[in-house]
Amino acid sequence: MTNSSLIRQVGAALIAIAIPIGAHAATPADLQAAYGALAGTPAAPDRGQQLFTSRHGREWSCASCHGAQPTQAGQHASTGKPIAALAPAFSPERFTDAAKTEKWFRRNCSDVMGRECGAAEKADVIAWLRTLK
Repeated sequence: MTNSSLIRQVGAALIAIAIPIGAHAATPADLQAAYGALAGTPAAPDRGQQLFTSRHGREWSCASCHGAQPTQAGQHASTGKPIAALAPAFSPERFTDAAKTEKWFRRNCSDVMGRECGAAEKADVIAWLRTLK
Protein backbone atom coordinates (compact mmCIF):
# COMPACT_ATOMS: atom_id res chain seq x y z
CA MET A 1 0.00 0.00 0.00
CA THR A 2 1.38 3.41 -0.95
CA ASN A 3 1.47 6.36 1.41
CA SER A 4 -1.11 8.28 -0.63
CA SER A 5 -3.56 5.36 -0.62
CA LEU A 6 -3.07 4.95 3.14
CA ILE A 7 -3.65 8.67 3.69
CA ARG A 8 -6.76 8.51 1.49
CA GLN A 9 -8.14 5.56 3.46
CA VAL A 10 -7.45 7.18 6.83
CA GLY A 11 -9.00 10.45 5.65
CA ALA A 12 -12.12 8.71 4.36
CA ALA A 13 -12.44 6.79 7.63
CA LEU A 14 -12.10 9.96 9.69
CA ILE A 15 -14.73 11.70 7.57
CA ALA A 16 -17.07 8.75 8.02
CA ILE A 17 -16.55 8.92 11.79
CA ALA A 18 -17.24 12.66 11.81
CA ILE A 19 -20.64 12.15 10.17
CA PRO A 20 -23.32 11.44 12.79
CA ILE A 21 -23.75 7.70 13.30
CA GLY A 22 -27.09 6.48 12.04
CA ALA A 23 -27.46 9.32 9.56
CA HIS A 24 -28.58 8.10 6.16
CA ALA A 25 -26.79 10.94 4.48
CA ALA A 26 -24.37 13.63 5.39
CA THR A 27 -25.09 17.27 4.85
CA PRO A 28 -22.77 19.72 3.13
CA ALA A 29 -22.22 21.32 6.55
CA ASP A 30 -21.27 17.92 8.04
CA LEU A 31 -18.71 17.27 5.32
CA GLN A 32 -17.31 20.80 5.53
CA ALA A 33 -16.91 20.40 9.30
CA ALA A 34 -15.29 16.98 8.93
CA TYR A 35 -12.77 18.22 6.37
CA GLY A 36 -12.10 21.31 8.50
CA ALA A 37 -11.49 19.12 11.54
CA LEU A 38 -9.07 16.97 9.56
CA ALA A 39 -7.27 20.09 8.36
CA GLY A 40 -7.22 21.66 11.82
CA THR A 41 -8.31 24.98 10.35
CA PRO A 42 -11.66 26.65 9.70
CA ALA A 43 -12.91 26.64 6.13
CA ALA A 44 -12.58 29.89 4.17
CA PRO A 45 -15.10 30.44 1.36
CA ASP A 46 -12.86 33.00 -0.37
CA ARG A 47 -10.03 30.44 -0.61
CA GLY A 48 -12.55 27.92 -1.94
CA GLN A 49 -13.67 30.28 -4.69
CA GLN A 50 -10.05 31.05 -5.62
CA LEU A 51 -9.18 27.35 -5.78
CA PHE A 52 -12.32 26.60 -7.81
CA THR A 53 -11.86 29.32 -10.43
CA SER A 54 -8.06 29.16 -10.87
CA ARG A 55 -5.89 26.91 -12.97
CA HIS A 56 -3.19 25.13 -11.05
CA GLY A 57 -0.61 24.52 -13.73
CA ARG A 58 -2.93 22.21 -15.63
CA GLU A 59 -5.27 22.63 -18.59
CA TRP A 60 -8.49 22.93 -16.55
CA SER A 61 -9.88 24.62 -13.48
CA CYS A 62 -12.91 23.31 -11.61
CA ALA A 63 -14.87 26.06 -13.37
CA SER A 64 -13.94 24.60 -16.77
CA CYS A 65 -16.64 21.97 -16.29
CA HIS A 66 -18.79 23.31 -13.45
CA GLY A 67 -18.90 26.98 -14.53
CA ALA A 68 -17.47 30.02 -12.71
CA GLN A 69 -20.79 30.26 -10.82
CA PRO A 70 -21.71 26.59 -10.32
CA THR A 71 -25.38 27.34 -9.75
CA GLN A 72 -26.35 25.99 -13.16
CA ALA A 73 -25.63 22.79 -15.03
CA GLY A 74 -22.14 22.44 -16.45
CA GLN A 75 -20.58 20.24 -19.08
CA HIS A 76 -17.45 18.08 -18.94
CA ALA A 77 -14.72 19.87 -20.89
CA SER A 78 -13.61 16.86 -22.93
CA THR A 79 -16.56 14.44 -23.01
CA GLY A 80 -19.38 16.98 -23.17
CA LYS A 81 -21.30 14.99 -20.54
CA PRO A 82 -23.79 17.19 -18.66
CA ILE A 83 -23.03 17.90 -15.02
CA ALA A 84 -25.74 19.01 -12.58
CA ALA A 85 -25.25 22.27 -10.71
CA LEU A 86 -22.61 21.84 -8.03
CA ALA A 87 -23.87 24.33 -5.44
CA PRO A 88 -25.97 22.46 -2.86
CA ALA A 89 -28.74 25.10 -2.93
CA PHE A 90 -29.30 24.22 -6.60
CA SER A 91 -28.67 20.45 -6.38
CA PRO A 92 -29.75 19.30 -2.91
CA GLU A 93 -28.11 15.88 -3.33
CA ARG A 94 -24.64 17.45 -3.57
CA PHE A 95 -22.32 16.65 -0.67
CA THR A 96 -24.80 14.32 1.05
CA ASP A 97 -22.76 11.15 0.55
CA ALA A 98 -19.27 11.19 2.07
CA ALA A 99 -17.93 8.33 -0.09
CA LYS A 100 -19.25 9.85 -3.30
CA THR A 101 -17.90 13.27 -2.34
CA GLU A 102 -14.48 11.81 -1.63
CA LYS A 103 -14.51 9.87 -4.92
CA TRP A 104 -15.24 12.98 -6.99
CA PHE A 105 -12.79 15.18 -5.11
CA ARG A 106 -10.10 12.57 -5.77
CA ARG A 107 -10.86 12.36 -9.50
CA ASN A 108 -11.41 16.06 -10.09
CA CYS A 109 -8.46 17.29 -8.03
CA SER A 110 -6.23 14.93 -9.97
CA ASP A 111 -7.52 16.36 -13.27
CA VAL A 112 -7.33 19.99 -12.17
CA MET A 113 -4.29 20.02 -9.89
CA GLY A 114 -2.39 16.88 -10.73
CA ARG A 115 -2.71 15.73 -7.12
CA GLU A 116 -5.29 15.01 -4.46
CA CYS A 117 -6.79 17.99 -2.70
CA GLY A 118 -6.05 18.42 0.97
CA ALA A 119 -8.73 18.44 3.64
CA ALA A 120 -8.51 22.24 4.00
CA GLU A 121 -8.98 22.69 0.24
CA LYS A 122 -12.05 20.45 0.28
CA ALA A 123 -13.51 22.31 3.26
CA ASP A 124 -12.85 25.65 1.56
CA VAL A 125 -14.55 24.62 -1.69
CA ILE A 126 -17.61 23.25 0.09
CA ALA A 127 -17.77 26.40 2.24
CA TRP A 128 -17.78 28.59 -0.87
CA LEU A 129 -20.34 26.43 -2.67
CA ARG A 130 -22.60 26.65 0.40
CA THR A 131 -22.62 30.47 0.10
CA LEU A 132 -24.16 30.33 -3.39
CA LYS A 133 -27.90 30.84 -3.11
